[in-house]
Amino acid sequence: MSKPNAFYAQSGGVTAVINATASGVIETARKHRDKIANVYAGQNGIIGALIENMIDTNKESAKTIAGLRYTPGGAFGSARYKLKGIEENRREYERLIEVFKAHNIGYFFYNGGNDSMDTAHKVSQISQRMGFPVQCLGIPKTVDNDLPITDNCPGFGSVAKYVAVSTKEAALDVLSMAETSTKVFVLEVMGRHAGWIAAAGGLAGSGAPHEPPHIILFPEIPFVKRAFLKRVKECVRNYGYCVIVVSEGAAYANGKFLAEAGTKDAFGHAQLGGVAPIVAQMVRDNLGFKYHYAVADYLQRSARHIASATDVKQAYAVGEAAVKMALRGETAVMPVIKRVSDKPYRWRIDNAPLGRIANKEKMVPRRYISKDGFSITTAGRRYLEPLIRGEDYPPYINGLPDYVTLKSVPVSKKLNTKFVV
Repeated sequence: MSKPNAFYAQSGGVTAVINATASGVIETARKHRDKIANVYAGQNGIIGALIENMIDTNKESAKTIAGLRYTPGGAFGSARYKLKGIEENRREYERLIEVFKAHNIGYFFYNGGNDSMDTAHKVSQISQRMGFPVQCLGIPKTVDNDLPITDNCPGFGSVAKYVAVSTKEAALDVLSMAETSTKVFVLEVMGRHAGWIAAAGGLAGSGAPHEPPHIILFPEIPFVKRAFLKRVKECVRNYGYCVIVVSEGAAYANGKFLAEAGTKDAFGHAQLGGVAPIVAQMVRDNLGFKYHYAVADYLQRSARHIASATDVKQAYAVGEAAVKMALRGETAVMPVIKRVSDKPYRWRIDNAPLGRIANKEKMVPRRYISKDGFSITTAGRRYLEPLIRGEDYPPYINGLPDYVTLKSVPVSKKLNTKFVV
């Protein structure tokens, strides 16, 4: 039988370093052509496999694949598409195996978050049942930093750095106008259930009470309007201004999000509107302070120009490790980052079963959040600081980053039947 091919795909929201993982996968596979013939990349996540829409990475030069390491976005596209239960929607799994058989795919690498690990786990199970065993490995990626077992998730360190820097710089801007104009600034960041990104805003200052951010609103801490407004008033009175970092998932004690829009996304999660304007208007209506707000949105997860060097290294490392694990015969596992020490910061790559990771979320520990719920503790700072360290700038031409563009040559289709997702 001919050497098997590998299938790689990116899923969910992309990050500034997800392509570094792709580079790690493809470059490592190319070093083992005696065992892996080629890497086919799914166009738009698992959908690319279902509709047999794949990119032939062999057609990309070594320089281009290396350039993915410093290029943001999802080079092969992504999708928020979750496979349902095996028995509930067997047709999708049968289609995947049909495509994998047609293209002699023996390795499946799925780069994503909680739902993506569930998909990789299910494909591993069904491929065994259907007599065409495929080695399935999940590869961690999420700016939310909420995958269990792994110390942190590639993608988080860079968004954390962006948020910390943006908080620090915006605070200096607001401070310069505080006596005559704006008193309150609100920065909204990502984080539906886990407040890791909001916590990273706390790195903007040393932790002293007068240093911004003065207030962090975590999803893990129920929002209490009276306590919040009291703190804002105290900050303006004592320091002349108030800088707030709020997670999009900030919620009341009953679980209702401050910014719930009443709709659902593709994964069935509540669609969140802008929480920053809601919080800012709350301040204006109750305290009368002039405000400004910003919604970091996609800017925080696409800012490769200010990526964390630690994050880039780890993103590449998990891609490289996934291939090496597969070649050792491992399956239904995910490479995880294990912290060896804080000072000096040292880490290694280990692995964990997908069954222990899929559909589970890791919240910010209470010990990382101050007693009053509005800032991070020394322990939280100790955890976060190493993850944003170091700079890994992309090459620049004429003042702008010189990101790579793929040829994206499609793999010839082998099946006559079409599949609609």
